[in-house]
Amino acid sequence: MAKREDDLRTPGELLGLASEFNAGRGSYCHDGKIYASLVGIRHLIEAKQGSDDLRPTIEIRREKERDAVPEAGSTVTAKITKVQARMASADIVCVGPRAVKEKFTGIVRQQDVRLTEIDKVDMHSSFRPGDIIRAEVISLGDSRAYYLSTAKNELGVVSAVSVAGATMVAVSWQEMQCPLTNQREPRKVAKVVTSNE
Repeated sequence: MAKREDDLRTPGELLGLASEFNAGRGSYCHDGKIYASLVGIRHLIEAKQGSDDLRPTIEIRREKERDAVPEAGSTVTAKITKVQARMASADIVCVGPRAVKEKFTGIVRQQDVRLTEIDKVDMHSSFRPGDIIRAEVISLGDSRAYYLSTAKNELGVVSAVSVAGATMVAVSWQEMQCPLTNQREPRKVAKVVTSNE
């Protein structure tokens, strides 16, 4: 079976209905629906002849293609490691839906945090170490790091942990709130993109 980009699945992605398919390796069944449990290529395996169950089995097999490498224009997921006055450093963990195998470092410069009022951007109010961000690779930068941008609405912090240790919830494009203490913290928050937008 040819590996096509549209056969690539990510964890939690709906694969089909349990009434039509069996869940195989790399997938699981919940509430009558089958979901992917890992990143990989979707495969359909026909039922064996003479079997009582004629439903094909859906499997997700890990991709054996080339390693994921950031390129200009690609969307990446990264973890902020250090925040300074004019930039934030991050370790890139995914390119699109694919996890990276080697270490890639990214830098979000002050002028690449948002589109407006660039001179008023405060890096410490935009990111904190440990934040998970969605960003776009704008250039290969220097030999040590890729230059990343969070200037689009759908880019920015997607996950952050509060001082109390809870996963925070976005309350606006520039604030996240701790569900335990209701304390708000500033961030450059990524707008949640839904499939019907």
